[in-house]
Amino acid sequence: MSAQDDRNPLTVVSPRSRRRKLQGRLMELLASFAALVAIVVLLIVIFSVAKRGLPAVNANLFTQVAAPFGVEGGGIKNAIIGTLIMTAMATAMAVPIGVLLAIFDTEFASPQVSVAIRMTLNVLAGVPTIVIGIFIFGLVVVSNGQSAFAASIALAIIILPVIARATEEVLLLVPSTLREGSMALGATRARTVVSVILPSAFGGIVTATIVGVARAAGETAPILFTSSIFANAVVTDPSQPMASMPFAIFTNSESPSHHDQEVAWAAALLLMAFVLLGSITGRLLSLRTRRQIEQMR
Repeated sequence: MSAQDDRNPLTVVSPRSRRRKLQGRLMELLASFAALVAIVVLLIVIFSVAKRGLPAVNANLFTQVAAPFGVEGGGIKNAIIGTLIMTAMATAMAVPIGVLLAIFDTEFASPQVSVAIRMTLNVLAGVPTIVIGIFIFGLVVVSNGQSAFAASIALAIIILPVIARATEEVLLLVPSTLREGSMALGATRARTVVSVILPSAFGGIVTATIVGVARAAGETAPILFTSSIFANAVVTDPSQPMASMPFAIFTNSESPSHHDQEVAWAAALLLMAFVLLGSITGRLLSLRTRRQIEQMR
């Protein structure tokens, strides 16, 4: 047998291997370029909003409600409080259902049922938010009128698939040895989930909640149908419509008043900062949770 035949085929440089290597580098360059374009676009958006919104960020923005029509001044105090209340109620609705759904899907459901649940969640996550707003309008608002509670239901539907799918991914990362060890000691599957699986995945559940809340806080379409006719005051009763930051941005941006337009840019800056901080915090917590789970393996 010749020396040429003894060479490792993995180290032999052939025209085909050179072509595949060139194609691989080309795809890496294209992917890097696409990522760079996305980063540049994000930085342009952040810079543009910050440039126009920062001059309008002052104490009045946080301490005053919107001024009456034709009067200059005012802030978005009622919109900030309304957004916090509606988002908190939506989170309280979506988190328990989403976590329980993820637990059932990963720990108890048969493969056929699991596939159906995941497909349903993916479809729900892709439904346009305006469709969800129309659905809640026909289901709740037509018979009971607009309210913060109706808006919270719409936002909870938006948050639910995000929390459920992210929680599923974290639960699937938990090593099977932890499940087997717990049940080998005599614990039931339910007790194993409560005492072993959930504590290990708690960081991932918090991450999913933060990401879901950050997404729902900036939704405008469901608010238009569920909580857009409100009093120009701070409202804390969930049975009444409340102002919200997305709707404040929508209405002030259409106003001919220069001050209202500045308020819209300031509200957009605050909302964007909240979404960015929530997303970054969620990502950091996700990486931390993955490292902790990898150490258990």
